[in-house]
Amino acid sequence: MAKTPSAESHSPKENRLLAALPRASYDALLPHLQAVGMPLGLVVYESGGTQAHIYFPTSAIVSLLYVLEDGHSAEIALTGNEGLVGISLFMGGDTTPSRAVVQSAGRGYRLKAEVVRRQFQSDPALQHLLLRFTQALITQMTQTAVCNRHHSLDQQFCRFLLLTLDRLPGNTLVMTHELVASMLGVRREGVTEAAGKLQAQGLIKCSRGKITVIDRSGIEACACECYAAVNKEYDRLLSPQKAPRAKSGVD
Repeated sequence: MAKTPSAESHSPKENRLLAALPRASYDALLPHLQAVGMPLGLVVYESGGTQAHIYFPTSAIVSLLYVLEDGHSAEIALTGNEGLVGISLFMGGDTTPSRAVVQSAGRGYRLKAEVVRRQFQSDPALQHLLLRFTQALITQMTQTAVCNRHHSLDQQFCRFLLLTLDRLPGNTLVMTHELVASMLGVRREGVTEAAGKLQAQGLIKCSRGKITVIDRSGIEACACECYAAVNKEYDRLLSPQKAPRAKSGVD
């Protein structure tokens, strides 16, 4: 998957979905795109809450969490500059049982719900691209469920590191073991143990609130097949390709 640009984003085209749109489709959305800051911990939408906007992260990373009645949660997917947050707005619903929280601070753009619905119905090229992203996101959710059931915490931790790293400009994750544990739905002690093993092998370095990946290839070797499977599907579905043309305008 393409890496996030190293410089802070100031253009909607720093988001891969927006950048992949034909010119006419992009120009139709541009006047409605609102630049927004996305600080760490921002709740983009709450479980069961009505969604007013769709978000296109450029340098931020958003975690989708499934929240249980007792308040516990686990990450089911994450989205960075390769996609969007708020698929229910064009999939026929205004709410979702998941919760979206900014995992890594950055920037993004948002569109009002009515604009999303109108353009999705009238622009085949936009519809085609958003549905392909949705398919890739479903693959990530499915693979996460399989990984959590059949693979060790060490492997899950490596998958989490790699998926997050793909969406960052550098090799340092600004997050505590407690936050990682919350995302994975496990005890903090388990994450600390898994991180300790990788640090002892010289693959990562942990400091207060930060995890720096030193040897990415080593992390990939320790991960299960779930990371590669998700990556392959995103690349397959979101690579440049011919899509239906918009009804008017010039590509």
